[in-house]
Amino acid sequence: MSDRKTSSSDGGGSSPGASAFAASGLSILTATEVRAAAAALLDGLQGCGVTAEAVAWTDHGELLFEPADAGSDANRAAAVAAFAGRPLAAGSGPDTQLLPPGAADAGAVLLAAPGALASPDAAAGRLLALAGRRLSELFSILRLHASVKDLEQAEQLQHALFAIADMAASDRDMQGLLRGLHQIIGRLMYAENFYIALYDPQQETIRFIYLVDEMDGRLYDPDMAIPTTELGKSLTLGLIRHGRPVRGASRQIAEMLGLDEDEDGAFGTPSIDFMGVPMQRDGQVYGALVVQSYREGMSYTQSDCAVLSFVAEHVLNAVERKRGQEALERRVADRTRELADANLQLQARIAERERAAHLQATLYKIAALANNQERDEDFYRSVHQAVGELLYAENFYIALLSADGSHLEIPYSVDVAGDERGNRPLGRGLSEYALRHGRTLLIDDQAVRGLVASGEMDAGHHASRTSAVCWLGAPLLGADGVMGLVVVQSYRQDLVYSGEDAELLTFVAHQIANSVQRRRHAEALHALNADLEQRVQARTRELRREISVREQVEAQLKHQVMHDPLTGLPNRLYLRDRLERTLSSQQRNPQHAFALLYLDVDRFKLFNDSLGHLAGDAVLREVSRRLLDCVRGPDIVARLSGDEFAILLEEGTQPATAVKIAQRIQSRMQASVQVGERDLQASVSIGIAISHPRYQTIDEMLHDADVALYRAKATGRQRFVLFDESQQKAAMNVLELELQLRHALHAGEFVPYFQPIVRLDDGSTVGYEALIRWQHPERGLLGPGEFLPVAEESGLIEAIDWHMYRLACAAGAPLVGDGGYISINISPRHFQYEDFDQRLLELLRETGFAPPQLRIEVTEGTLLGDPEAAARILQRLQDAGIGTALDDFGTGYSSLSYVHRFPLKSIKIDRSFISDLGQTNARRSLAIIEAVQGLARSLGLNVVAEGVETEVQRQALLATGCAYAQGFLFGRPQPAEHWQAPAGPAPTVIPEKP
Repeated sequence: MSDRKTSSSDGGGSSPGASAFAASGLSILTATEVRAAAAALLDGLQGCGVTAEAVAWTDHGELLFEPADAGSDANRAAAVAAFAGRPLAAGSGPDTQLLPPGAADAGAVLLAAPGALASPDAAAGRLLALAGRRLSELFSILRLHASVKDLEQAEQLQHALFAIADMAASDRDMQGLLRGLHQIIGRLMYAENFYIALYDPQQETIRFIYLVDEMDGRLYDPDMAIPTTELGKSLTLGLIRHGRPVRGASRQIAEMLGLDEDEDGAFGTPSIDFMGVPMQRDGQVYGALVVQSYREGMSYTQSDCAVLSFVAEHVLNAVERKRGQEALERRVADRTRELADANLQLQARIAERERAAHLQATLYKIAALANNQERDEDFYRSVHQAVGELLYAENFYIALLSADGSHLEIPYSVDVAGDERGNRPLGRGLSEYALRHGRTLLIDDQAVRGLVASGEMDAGHHASRTSAVCWLGAPLLGADGVMGLVVVQSYRQDLVYSGEDAELLTFVAHQIANSVQRRRHAEALHALNADLEQRVQARTRELRREISVREQVEAQLKHQVMHDPLTGLPNRLYLRDRLERTLSSQQRNPQHAFALLYLDVDRFKLFNDSLGHLAGDAVLREVSRRLLDCVRGPDIVARLSGDEFAILLEEGTQPATAVKIAQRIQSRMQASVQVGERDLQASVSIGIAISHPRYQTIDEMLHDADVALYRAKATGRQRFVLFDESQQKAAMNVLELELQLRHALHAGEFVPYFQPIVRLDDGSTVGYEALIRWQHPERGLLGPGEFLPVAEESGLIEAIDWHMYRLACAAGAPLVGDGGYISINISPRHFQYEDFDQRLLELLRETGFAPPQLRIEVTEGTLLGDPEAAARILQRLQDAGIGTALDDFGTGYSSLSYVHRFPLKSIKIDRSFISDLGQTNARRSLAIIEAVQGLARSLGLNVVAEGVETEVQRQALLATGCAYAQGFLFGRPQPAEHWQAPAGPAPTVIPEKP
């Protein structure tokens, strides 16, 4: 360095270099900061004659230099390279030396002039080692100080969070809580200017619930919800929209948030340092927490921002919890007021209800009297007492109309004046007046005299009675109208009846009328009881006869529910019930063994399809009869559904008894079945499951019997198979294979193989058939027969097919670059979708494969499902240039209508006809091949023979006029690379003739 003195040193103890080494070494050892140690090192090296430019180190990711102005681009690049362990090549920059020298975790690097560090003397080397150790110690001290600071900050933050949680659970009001939050945050950072804003995303409003600011302390009302449309240039709204913490001067943040810098529409006084963090939950912003400073030197760090961000969520929780608590308290207060008002109303209704309850009790008492009193006199006396509990009734009587309506009967009368009332013909008295009008009458003596004067009452009748001060009568209303009257009256001037009394007596009169009617009905009912008793006895005898008939019908219905109507055998429901009880018995007594035979009539669908359902029913009835002949008395033969039967063997040694019964059934089925004029040969396949402690439910045993049946049918039918663990494992292997298929589809383990299709006369290749193979990671290369049946049953075949089509187009494109075609096999499932052709053409567009170079192969079974839909799809494919080949022709129905109806390009003769060529019995196969050739020529179709393996077969096909073939004679299926190899066996591809 130019400002440092240089001196030569020979390493002697008394030389200037030694003095410089001693002084610099002492400075290094006593240095308490990295920069001081670095400066002492540079001075010492200068004294030792080493031209050192700078010392570089890192502090919190920042590269620092001593001297501070030494951070040129060249020095920075050299320091970074040295720290990375890849120092720059000699001469391309300054020399570098890690400090401590040779340490793997060096914390500093020395930068010197090129070549200056090539051969330092011993003093310089010792000085470098001393400086390296001291720098390592200083870096360790700095890390310890940083760790202590981080721990103190974490502890302080933890105390703050606990304080926030305690404060949220305290009984402070909202403003008290917010002031407490302000104090807590103030202990974490400078927070003289602090506010909390809550954002409502549904209402699009912001409320500044707490604001303390030395410049804008009264800018916002904490209870006012401000629409966001009124806060367009607000930093708070910008922060909420931004959704991430911001820190810096107000103008810088406004520029970062894209706010207009024009202050005319700004909110609040610009701050020197502004720090805000959003309060979020589940990715949604619900407010903001902001601190700001208007003073120079009071600014916020990234650490402060991290602390405030961490605290923000807890502040949001505390505020929302307090808001919820206050809302709950308001609701409680409102509800308390509502309950107080309701209580006042309730108390007002209580008095009314007590009166109503008293009336109701009286009415109940009167209603009960109809059944409790044996004599009429006792009944009416009790009614009088009940009425007397409600109103003044010292003078009381009840008058009833006779049955013919000509007389007024008085069954009960009490009068303090001594008036006697007896039965009399209807006249013009006061009682008759009330009866005529049919409503409650409250009248005084003066009004009665007015009725006499107007002629409504007879004067003689009125004169014969003591005049009442107040008279109250209510009609007794029955089902047919007015049936009588209940009357109370007063002879005292101080006791008169009111309108409420009239209303009360009206209610009582209704109940008295009901009670009187019930007593009358009871008397009539009693009179009818004798006659009814006789009728009941006669009806009882009749019902017994009906019950007997019904029991017979129910028994018959139960039999029908539990038995099959066609064969008369027990049905599935009956078998499950019996099997459930048998399994329970076996679980209680493990020594009790039993067996379940699951049977299926072989080829039963053929009987139905060929001869009709009546013939099929006859076969089922004969099979059931023979099964019954083969079992013993306690055994159960049941028809489950269709052609499925089951036999439950509850007694006998197992499995010997089950095997004996199965053999007997197979022997019995040898005889032909007579159906009309036809003799049919029916056979059954049998699966046998023997009871075992592992069976906990009947469905487990039915499943195993069904598995054994499936095994019997798969191995040739007309036989029986005992279930064992290997069959269970085989079923599990199918499930495992299904899982492996799913994995293989995702892992890309399926690969396309190609087999050439050649012209027979010259062996030239006209195309390739794409065939799927599975490159299994453990079992190696697998053919389609080992996994496609499972893929078909599990529904994976469609996904595998589309994956295969894409692979075939991509890998086969180079094979047909000079002409020819690629043939792919189409599963019948694809023709269930009307848009199959669109998906296939879309795949060709994605892979860049030309439609005329693609041919699809379908079987006759594919065309059977929905011929109309299949014809439409094939026609659209042909219009797009994709030809169709009918595969395995001759093995199905071989209907000429299929060949004529569908747009086909070629026919592929099945290998079963080709294999006979060249043998003594080849005449029939040759005849079929020649017939197919003639049919194809007449329809303009090409014919491809499959499975050609010998030269004899090839010559025989040439003799029939067959033009194209494929088989092992011309090449086995191989990857596309095999047919593309220059030395490979594939001949030149020649375009196929039309």
